[in-house]
Amino acid sequence: MLRRALHLRRAHHHHRHRLRLFSSSTTPPASSAPSTSASSLPVAAPPPPPHQLGPHRGGARRFAPLLAFSTLSLAAAGTVYLTTDNLEETLERSRASAGRVLERMQHTVTAARVLYKSLLSVLSSANQEVRTGFELRVAALLADITAASAARRAAIVSAGGGIVVDWLLESVVRGATQAEAARALAHLVADPWVAPAVLGRPRAVPCLLQFIFSYQPKRGKKNSRHASFDGLDHSKGRSMLVAALMDIITSNCDNADYTSFQPLLPADADTRDIAAAIEVIEQGGMHFDDHEDNSSNDGDRGLKGIGIKVLGGTTILGFSGGNNSLELDSSDDDTMDVSSHISRRMVAPETNSIDSPLVEKLGSSAVPGLWDDLQREHVAVPFATWALANWAIASDLNRIRIQELDSDGHAVATALKAPERTVKWHGALVARALLDDQNLTLSPSVPDWCSSLLSTASQATENDDMPLGQLSLSTFLLSMMRCNESKFVIRQKGLHPLRSIAKKIQNQNGQNSMKESIAVALSLLYAGEVPLSLEESQRWSGILLRWLFDKSVSDKTHLTAVKILSCILDDYGPASVPISQGWLALALSEILGDNKAQNSKGTTQPEPERVKGTKNPVDYHNASTATQVMNQLASAVVKLASIQSDYEHGSEDKVPLSDFLSLEPFATALKNLNKKNPPKFDAADSASATLKGIKALAELCSEDTASQKRLADLGALSLLRHILLGDDYEKLAAIEAYDASRIREVQDKNVSASNVSSTDATTDPSSVRIPPAAHIRRHAGRLLTILSLLPNSKKEIISDEIWCKWLEECASGRISCNDIKLKSYCRLTLLNIFCSENQNTTKAADEYPDSESEYKRKCPQFGDSLFLLNPELPLEVHLDNSGSGISRVSRDNDNDDGVIEDTSSETGSSVDGAHAASTTAPLMDVVFVHGLRGGPFNSWRIADDKSSTTKAGLVESIDEDAGKEGTCWPREWLAADFPQARFFTVKYKTNLTQWTGASLPLQEVSSMLLRKLVSAGIGSRPVIFVTHSMGGLVVKQLLYQAKLNNYDKFLNNTVGLVFYSCPHFGSKLADMPWRMGLVFRPAPSIGELRSGSPRLVELNDFVRQRHSKGLLDVLSFSETQVTPIVEGYGGWALRMEIVPIESAYPGYGELVVLPSTDHINSCKPVNKNDPSYAETLGFLEKNFKLRLQKEES
Repeated sequence: MLRRALHLRRAHHHHRHRLRLFSSSTTPPASSAPSTSASSLPVAAPPPPPHQLGPHRGGARRFAPLLAFSTLSLAAAGTVYLTTDNLEETLERSRASAGRVLERMQHTVTAARVLYKSLLSVLSSANQEVRTGFELRVAALLADITAASAARRAAIVSAGGGIVVDWLLESVVRGATQAEAARALAHLVADPWVAPAVLGRPRAVPCLLQFIFSYQPKRGKKNSRHASFDGLDHSKGRSMLVAALMDIITSNCDNADYTSFQPLLPADADTRDIAAAIEVIEQGGMHFDDHEDNSSNDGDRGLKGIGIKVLGGTTILGFSGGNNSLELDSSDDDTMDVSSHISRRMVAPETNSIDSPLVEKLGSSAVPGLWDDLQREHVAVPFATWALANWAIASDLNRIRIQELDSDGHAVATALKAPERTVKWHGALVARALLDDQNLTLSPSVPDWCSSLLSTASQATENDDMPLGQLSLSTFLLSMMRCNESKFVIRQKGLHPLRSIAKKIQNQNGQNSMKESIAVALSLLYAGEVPLSLEESQRWSGILLRWLFDKSVSDKTHLTAVKILSCILDDYGPASVPISQGWLALALSEILGDNKAQNSKGTTQPEPERVKGTKNPVDYHNASTATQVMNQLASAVVKLASIQSDYEHGSEDKVPLSDFLSLEPFATALKNLNKKNPPKFDAADSASATLKGIKALAELCSEDTASQKRLADLGALSLLRHILLGDDYEKLAAIEAYDASRIREVQDKNVSASNVSSTDATTDPSSVRIPPAAHIRRHAGRLLTILSLLPNSKKEIISDEIWCKWLEECASGRISCNDIKLKSYCRLTLLNIFCSENQNTTKAADEYPDSESEYKRKCPQFGDSLFLLNPELPLEVHLDNSGSGISRVSRDNDNDDGVIEDTSSETGSSVDGAHAASTTAPLMDVVFVHGLRGGPFNSWRIADDKSSTTKAGLVESIDEDAGKEGTCWPREWLAADFPQARFFTVKYKTNLTQWTGASLPLQEVSSMLLRKLVSAGIGSRPVIFVTHSMGGLVVKQLLYQAKLNNYDKFLNNTVGLVFYSCPHFGSKLADMPWRMGLVFRPAPSIGELRSGSPRLVELNDFVRQRHSKGLLDVLSFSETQVTPIVEGYGGWALRMEIVPIESAYPGYGELVVLPSTDHINSCKPVNKNDPSYAETLGFLEKNFKLRLQKEES
């Protein structure tokens, strides 16, 4: 048998193609090439083209398993010959072809078994020399078989239950058979179909590691580095195996998706195999169980090692930058000399260019000799780490064994700190697998892992190696989440590299996962007991705001940025005012930009009475004002930041807010800032800029739902919460006063010493101006009411119990909220959020309700145009239109409709005196509508007398000056005397001339108010409107509009109208500016108030008809005294009877003439006995009784 084998081997060496010992040249290939798609093993790279010693039949085609080929052969044959007439002949040929393949497969398996049995027979009886020779020839024969086809490789692997592979693994560590056994294993490992079975054999990984450490090829002489390609060089097979192993190691090092990694190694790895891999990782070498066979002269006298593959175009695969480096020799032989270092690890210099000479030299495909330059541990350690990663991901059992063998985590820490890229990559995979397993106890080295992972992520990101950066960063985040000690480590030395990563990727698309990891890591730091320092928070503010306004980031990153910014504002209060102002300025800039983009497109859907995207004069005025306010706010941010940070020219990098100030519009404002002589700026100026910014945002978003949603997405609710609950500007003013007092003390000491008087007012604490904090909160409350109509905003506010408690206490008067408008806004917000309904049964909040959906909502929606005159009353009084208990949304569990039963009566009222009304559900609504240049509260003040003076000299502000400031007779008197009703007051923009701002025509004002009233549920029960001046015309137009839109319920439930000096047939005041239009520039609504206007006559006839049918009761008041229009020095004044009695009486209903009363004070009673109050109260009581009698009948 031995003689026959020697004969076959000798014939084989003289044959041109050794593969023909097993296949005929006329036989077609056994199978088609296997697919290299995603369905194949993910860590196996596409197989390289055949090397020079391999067969060249059909190029570099790969063959699929036998079963797949048989099926494909039958299908292909049927397809090709389907159109022929002889179908039976076609099927017969297909069966014959499949039979030949099966027979060839069986022959291969039989041959492998015979070879193995022969091998056992020879080894048991032959001497050492014969045995060695036979083993060598058998190994060569197996190498030739594995090189033939995929089907034959599968047969070799399955032969004897894997015993042939086991023999090859044992032979690869021996000197005599190493080369041919390595060649056979190279073909098997390079085949993705059989590689898992080969590498999964017991002791496979230790054997391959021993092979790597036992082999080092000879270094060729000068200019002879290609000598290893000679067919007689036995090191060729060894280089092939190393190349195949490195292909597997490096094949999946660019996919950072941890969940897509499919392990190649078994789930029940032997503990000794794992121990061997860990030993190699930690020590850079391994203990050999038996003595190494040094009989073959393979060049193992020089440098230890095997080279490493290079991925062209990015970095040297397997190496990253470090302190030690490999020096590139510029000699003619173009080889690398290893510099002498004490460290056992050699580090290659980083390179990011594909033009690197190292990449040019090693960037070709894996061929023999490519790996023959570097030290052997630079192959062994990557392979050991790759094996450990595969085992860790494969199963819980493997992870338990890894944890037991590496209980201190030193092996993983060593891998994470290694210079090789592949070691870092697979070390991160091991750490990720161990940290993901909640059943494992944490290693004491986890903080060390965390630091190493962050360092790797920072270096990889700097080198544009984003896959490694992403994998390291995600594992770093997991280590922070699992181990609290990691957070302290990062606080000490990890914030700078984390911030450098964030800056590197901030303008790169497709890095959302990295941004999300950084955001979550930062939130973990802020969630700790000790917040980050003010300087660190300021350094991060610019990055967080960029994420907040970046539409491409994930929702999680966006929400986390909002959360962290809110924490910064809450933690540092006055010191964080530049950040809160900057947030506000950027939001204003974003809304203005969105409005411009929307108007330029002009593709939005129309709504009744108005087309979205079509600007009216008010919209133009609001946009123009908002642009100016944004620039003022940006300037205020820069000035305050410069004062707080002691900003000096040329010190931009040292200022913590430098990155924040690089954002627009702050960068432009910073350039324009006079750094040598900065202007005086204090807390009052800063607060005034904030006030203007909030007012501008409220005006822009009041009627624009798209802007409301965008503003909510920008975290406006968190910003408003801080403004309402915080007191930053009061504290800023207090700090300024304290600083001024200290400076004054020092000056006084100096003055007393020098006997020189000082009158510097800038250092007087009493000269510190008080910021308008109350006005800021009022307009913040208005903006909050607008946003509270959005479903997501409701959920966010409800989830914040502290905020809800503050809103309730402010609305009910239990805390010092002295502003009635702020109280009303707080109550309206609570009304909006504590009632929710199924979104399938409701329409959008901004949609104009039609006649069919009128009052079909279970929950009314209160906008910013409405105010409650008695907000102290509990929610139950204001909300429930049907008389049942209030519905509240649970903070914990929402049901399908979002509505649950009343949970408590915790919103009890603390109403005093005039507000001690019953908490039963009201049966009637009373709505107050102011007139020209009036206000929702100012127009209804209590008067000192019935004559007016214009303190400002113009009628434009006459209503603001009249009456007792801070009083409101409907709130103080009527709420107590007529407790059966709810009391509302509305606001709308009115101007006498265009010099004082833009306003809407009468019809648009009425349409807007009608939509607001119907959405708020007003009109679902009997309602009486109390109006003054032009407000009466607004209500008449509103009723006419309700008739046109078939709002029958609203129209029929309007049971009474009260007119105070309403110009039913025009006003002389309107005639004057219209005649002098070039001087006064009258507002659009003034033209409709001219005497004899046909529109006014038409509206009056409409109301007359309803009154004559008994559907509407009317009460009118008339003035009897002229009103000052313009006053001058010395008592000179221009006075006019604005609404004469013939215009104040509509021709129907009751008329009350008010003696010695001018136009402004006709709706301002002096006391409860004043006819302007007593008659109105009697009118309300009469209509209420009539309504009750009508319902009873």
